[in-house]
Amino acid sequence: MPSPNDSPESNDDHPHESNDERTRDANDERPSEPAVESAADDPRMNDEYVRRLPDEGVTLVGVVHDHPASVHRAREVVRERDPAVVALESPPLAVPLYETYARESRTPPTFGGEMSAAAQAAHECDADVVGIDGPTADFFARLARNCRSAGASLGTLRRVAAGVTSVTRHALTCRVAAAVADRTALRVEVDDPVAHDCDWSDPPAVQADDERAQARRSQSLLRAFDPPRPVRLRDETREECMAEKLSALRDEGETVAIVGLDHLDSVTEQVAE
Repeated sequence: MPSPNDSPESNDDHPHESNDERTRDANDERPSEPAVESAADDPRMNDEYVRRLPDEGVTLVGVVHDHPASVHRAREVVRERDPAVVALESPPLAVPLYETYARESRTPPTFGGEMSAAAQAAHECDADVVGIDGPTADFFARLARNCRSAGASLGTLRRVAAGVTSVTRHALTCRVAAAVADRTALRVEVDDPVAHDCDWSDPPAVQADDERAQARRSQSLLRAFDPPRPVRLRDETREECMAEKLSALRDEGETVAIVGLDHLDSVTEQVAE
């Protein structure tokens, strides 16, 4: 990305990507979420990480991937807004897997973090779920134009191609995993969940404090180190494509978008232009 959970030097386009695939029982035990008196009192509903664009009909929710506070916020903002469309920072090919996870009766779902939690909330309000991230045909075309405009060297082009190949392979793996889940009782966890210093059993204030601390660390790293040029080219292209897709969704009705915190401001600014 990089994201709040990625090193700025990482070549991974998606923080969830892993070389390991594990099949788990969806009934595996997990700490239950503590009760909160009201959403207004919940520190996880942090407006600092939400951008509302009423003229464009878009609400963007920034997340730290797989963090319990972010999962809660993604789900609750979708419920609160009752949108026509929920847009995920995910390739369209991977969306069926999150929708499969979202069919679980447990709330939030066991797998898929904030993406499946948002998809589950979308199903509750009959909203469409779409993926707005690359790889797509538009993404490849824009990436080629951006590389050409930037005068990218052969070495940079090779690293860009390697990163895009990796994320495309991952998206295809997600699509296959969704097909397996549709035809069997298995739930295939394609990605190792990102580990955090808190979980669902911790009080909301503890979750919110840990999320803020992680976001601050990520921003400090991003300010201290410029990402490598291939990563920057991919991320800028991804953000342009996500913003363009969100703008195109205006005709569908109100949209809630779930995006990594490191992309939140850039995508918001481009949608608002």
